[in-house]
Amino acid sequence: MTASATAPRPVYLIDGARTPFLKARGKPGPFTPVDLAVACGRPLLQRLPCGPDAFDDVIAGCVNPIADEVNPGRVAGLRLGLDEATPGWTVQRNCGSGMQSVDVGFRAIQNGTADLILAGGTEALSYAPLLFNKPAVDWYGELAGARNLTARLTTLLKFRPRFMKPVIGLVHGLTDPIVELNMGQTAEVLAFLFDVSRSEADAYALRSHQRLAAAQVEGRLTEIEPVFDRHGNLYDHDDGVRPDSTMETLAKLSPVFEKPYGKVTAGNSSQITDGATWLVLASDAAIEKHRLTPLARIIDSQWAALHPSVMGLGPTLASTPLLTRHGLMLSDIDLWELNEAFAAQVLACVKAWADETYCRRVLGLDQALGSIDPARLNVDGGAIGLGHPVGTSGARIILHLVKTLHQRGLKRGVATECIGGGQGGAMLIETI
Repeated sequence: MTASATAPRPVYLIDGARTPFLKARGKPGPFTPVDLAVACGRPLLQRLPCGPDAFDDVIAGCVNPIADEVNPGRVAGLRLGLDEATPGWTVQRNCGSGMQSVDVGFRAIQNGTADLILAGGTEALSYAPLLFNKPAVDWYGELAGARNLTARLTTLLKFRPRFMKPVIGLVHGLTDPIVELNMGQTAEVLAFLFDVSRSEADAYALRSHQRLAAAQVEGRLTEIEPVFDRHGNLYDHDDGVRPDSTMETLAKLSPVFEKPYGKVTAGNSSQITDGATWLVLASDAAIEKHRLTPLARIIDSQWAALHPSVMGLGPTLASTPLLTRHGLMLSDIDLWELNEAFAAQVLACVKAWADETYCRRVLGLDQALGSIDPARLNVDGGAIGLGHPVGTSGARIILHLVKTLHQRGLKRGVATECIGGGQGGAMLIETI
């Protein structure tokens, strides 16, 4: 590995794979985070013409690792059969974790410290923990500190049935600790600020389901690797899509976060889901050494931050400087993958870019940036239809963007997402 003293090295996407995204159903699913990572990683690695010692690093995004897999990146690398001398680690940037892992690999190859990297994300939100409430924790602590039989009996008599009421970890994880708003409430803020109507949000959600259903029927989701659980059950498609949705059925759903007048419902929000994605990143040297064929080149990336109460606008703050740096307009991007945390959030970003006041005051532009053609935005649906396993989604939208650009014979795309806590990420991709 040699670093260039004059210019960053080009970084290529060679291949990628993901599992089907499986809807959580109120109990732990059939796969842990590492199970998912291994399930799509094995076929990906098997079709590469390089050995298990070829990789310089394994980087996985994961927000909710389980106790038995505290460093999913390392555990997955070993279970995939990569050389034990290959480092493996895990990154966490909430919804941006999967994109963060790709960005770390991109920067390492770009600056010459690595040549071949396995990067992606994995998440099993169905394994989100149930926690003891604070009175129960205090009681258990007192019991553990009791030094004799009398003290233990006295403490045991203090037990109350309410100690058994669990705290749902996922609810806390999806609530911002600074502004004390959950993610759905931040989407309601955006719906108010940008006048996103309930019917607009429902119409967008319906389109997401319809586009994903069409992509499944037409066989366009070629990045999916079928997986089997320990009982031999096959999982070969994203199972959260509802192709029979209608505006009438969506309109019957009650607001979840701001009753009775809110715009955000279960029907126009992303789903709680399990899934994993991997991408192979390489330098010119690795391509030549291992005879790899690149699909695309990562051109640039950008991270941004804003107030947590309006975190859904993160894509506008991350994507805009990325475009400006390369002299591009919204219309110069052939395809957009803007992660669908909520329909209202996606629509607010689209409206923000078209709003002159927002673009001047927040983005520092002289005028409105313009409009994104709906025909270029999330062309095969998104997280509303297939789900949002938070540690995975950033890697998934990059992988799907590359695959879709190739399928349509197009050149340039942006993958972007909002991030809980008030951040945004964006990545500019060009096909080879």
